[in-house]
Amino acid sequence: MFSKIATRFACASVLFVSSSLTGEAHSQTLTMGAALQRALAASPRLTAAERDVGIARGQRIQSGALINPEISYEQDNSFGSGAYRGTRSAETTLQVSQMFELWGKRDARIAAGQAGFDAAGIGRQAVRLEVLSETAIAFVSVLGLQRRIQILDEQIEAIDKISPLLQRRVEAGASSIAETGRAEVASALVKADRERTRSSLASARRELAILMGDGAPKFAAVSGRLEVTGKPPTFQSVVAAIDANPQLVRWKAIYAQRNAELLLARLKPYPDVTVSAGWRRFNETGDNAVRLSLSVPIPVFDQNQGNILSAQESLAKTAAERQGNRNTLIVVAGRAYDSLQGSLRELTILRETAIPKSRDAADAISEGYGQGRYSLLEVLDAQASVAQARLREQEAQQNFHVAVATIEGLVGNPFALARGSAR
Repeated sequence: MFSKIATRFACASVLFVSSSLTGEAHSQTLTMGAALQRALAASPRLTAAERDVGIARGQRIQSGALINPEISYEQDNSFGSGAYRGTRSAETTLQVSQMFELWGKRDARIAAGQAGFDAAGIGRQAVRLEVLSETAIAFVSVLGLQRRIQILDEQIEAIDKISPLLQRRVEAGASSIAETGRAEVASALVKADRERTRSSLASARRELAILMGDGAPKFAAVSGRLEVTGKPPTFQSVVAAIDANPQLVRWKAIYAQRNAELLLARLKPYPDVTVSAGWRRFNETGDNAVRLSLSVPIPVFDQNQGNILSAQESLAKTAAERQGNRNTLIVVAGRAYDSLQGSLRELTILRETAIPKSRDAADAISEGYGQGRYSLLEVLDAQASVAQARLREQEAQQNFHVAVATIEGLVGNPFALARGSAR
């Protein structure tokens, strides 16, 4: 399932039209799909998660290792005095000892190692989703700021188009020279907004480049469409889907791991058996004999009560940790969902009323200005209203797609939107 997330995000995080370019590192236009693939390939967090899986794999292998046997050599009755001078009366023993774990301790240890490995694998999936979501959001930010600069450029162009007509009116005595300065100020203020936006765009481009593993942007622009939206499913369905998020799924593996650790703590006081077999040589008589021994520790003083209590509390803590994690995800999803719904309502108002009405008014006032029926201030105000409505639309579109990418990162699947075209 999660091996296909990158492809799904390319199709689902934002509605973007695929570019004919390939999206290579030095291509002119970067597509969402290329950005996601490169982010997955370059993410140090994902690499670290891969190493966590390797660490857990090693621990799982080690958990099944058998206890090594011991070999010992003993020499008695030597280097003393009298009959025990030197080694003539020495007794030497060569012995091999092996401890045997009983009561299912090894099985419990293996279960704990396997659960740790499972948790690491699921954790890697969670990191993968986070990288995809963050990259999609960064891509949307760049695309939105590109669009914002385009709108500001068009506003500047509209103001500058008035200048020839304004100059003629000044020369004819129909307008004062002060109006020329007013137009220049209006144009300069929009240009200042554009420079601020360019600064934000530079930061957003750098952030996207770093997510893709580059120190600086190696793309000229990003390609996509922000204007296409749709109706989302209910918030209840989003909450239900969150339970499939790897951040929550991994708690099952963590619970199994801690349960196995509790079992190990409870089994530790139960004694294991050490069996020894050796060969004894009696130098004085030249005789040989077999030596057998069996040892079992007596759990009188240490019954591992402290570790058992600690393991019990750790196991009981798991449910609270999972619920806290789930609550956090629901809060994040709720904020994103509210932002999504608010953006849709805002877009409806802007598209049905604000933008068309402001454009009609601006066209009428601009035409009337040429006929002397409106002042320059009214023209500039009408143009500013159009630009403001379009900038609000761009902001709402960007917020909508950021919210979609955020929710998709939480549910782990494309966020299906009801609309005519496929997403």
